[in-house]
Amino acid sequence: MAPRKQLSNVLPLEGEIDLHVSPEVADSLQAMIEKKPKQLVVDLSKVTYMDSSGLAVLIQAMQNVQEYGGKFALANVQPSVQHIFEIARLDQVFQIAPDVDSALAAK
Repeated sequence: MAPRKQLSNVLPLEGEIDLHVSPEVADSLQAMIEKKPKQLVVDLSKVTYMDSSGLAVLIQAMQNVQEYGGKFALANVQPSVQHIFEIARLDQVFQIAPDVDSALAAK
């Protein structure tokens, strides 16, 4: 399979999203949000852990995207991270897709 070209409205994250990394994630998301994409997808396929600061950054980004009428989705959420979303009941707040293509196809 050919490597996927980086899409301007998809942010791939990897590793542990914690207090030390969250500010960088917030900056990346804000730069993308300023362009007001119709859809913004965060690809979590390589994320192994996320703490409350990471969750807060995603919530803020989702609210910012919704303010201008865009759609915000998470894709490829790994079981260990999905569990964190479920404990916080955020699996009911975020649109979560099995992969980036599904997230982009969602209306």
